[in-house]
Amino acid sequence: MPDLCDIPKGSTIAVGMSGGVDSTMAAHILLERGFNVVGLTMKIWDGSVCIGKTVRPGCYGPGEADDLKSAQAAANKLGIPHVVIDLSAYYRDVVLEYFRSEYLCGRTPNPCVRCNEAVKLKALPEAARTQGISFDYFATGHYARVKTDSASGRSLLLRGTDLTKDQSYFLARLSQEQLAELVLPLGDLNKREVKHRARSLGWEDLTQRPESQDFIESGDYSALFKERDFRPGPIIDLQGRVLGEHRGIIHYTIGQRRGIGISGSAKAQYVVRIDPVTNAIVIGSQEELMASGLKIGGLNWIGWMAAPQKPKHAQVKIRLRHQAAAAVVAACSVSGEERVSITFERPQSAVTPGQTAVMYDGDLVLGAGTILP
Repeated sequence: MPDLCDIPKGSTIAVGMSGGVDSTMAAHILLERGFNVVGLTMKIWDGSVCIGKTVRPGCYGPGEADDLKSAQAAANKLGIPHVVIDLSAYYRDVVLEYFRSEYLCGRTPNPCVRCNEAVKLKALPEAARTQGISFDYFATGHYARVKTDSASGRSLLLRGTDLTKDQSYFLARLSQEQLAELVLPLGDLNKREVKHRARSLGWEDLTQRPESQDFIESGDYSALFKERDFRPGPIIDLQGRVLGEHRGIIHYTIGQRRGIGISGSAKAQYVVRIDPVTNAIVIGSQEELMASGLKIGGLNWIGWMAAPQKPKHAQVKIRLRHQAAAAVVAACSVSGEERVSITFERPQSAVTPGQTAVMYDGDLVLGAGTILP
């Protein structure tokens, strides 16, 4: 994607509008720059899942109705066309079923990474074009940056300038085709600046809207599973001794300490492994939760064009709120399939199969993959 100043005036840019302050201000900035703007909002909630009382805002749930109204009101105030596109069936198949199947396999998936890759930045613009909506670029309110490498012509993804809000982790599985048409107007701004701009323009109501804290409103993932998925099983230690009974592996994730269902241990105990074959939860101490390395598959390359055949240094982020850690990265093969081996300079806590690992060189996203068991 070229810089905003390099995009021809008169270009049409579609903006994925969520009804929040970030996407609204992204659309406003593009209008200020003289572009034609159209707002697109995806509808993903269809009522097919019985979600309990909402305890925190999320992307998926009945609260979506308010988000749709907010997005429409923002588009009206901006004076731009706004189209709602129903992707609920696709979202159910691609995100919810993926989430459910991963948990049942003893892995902890990241539905937000999956949604950005497959739905928000793929299915949404594709569906809009299928409906006859024409545009040259697609924009979102993510705090990240996209630049074009002049030497190779590749699109590069970088952290947002505001590192406290950086969302490059969520975008690290985007393809070159997606990055090439992606515009991120907030990438060089910080959240405080964005809110200040919004207030000065009379968008105080948007600055007060609570931000999504999870992908499901209630925070209770059990609503996504069927009754047969709740199979109790043994809680064991690393020596195989049975210490109790769990409520079903879908209620647990690596690194979990609270709510395991055991007591009386002299040291704090954590979930260190989930075994879907034996339907067992394995617990251990904090020291036993540490790992010196991991392997990833399902690779997507951005800053690098392929896995390094010789070991290279990088910083690796193994979950959203993890501080990227120094590591050595190298290509390897498992059963003939391309994988990457990551060895940390210092052991890291709670390496979790199913989560996305993102490799960085400073601000530059090198690539990403899924942590393997």
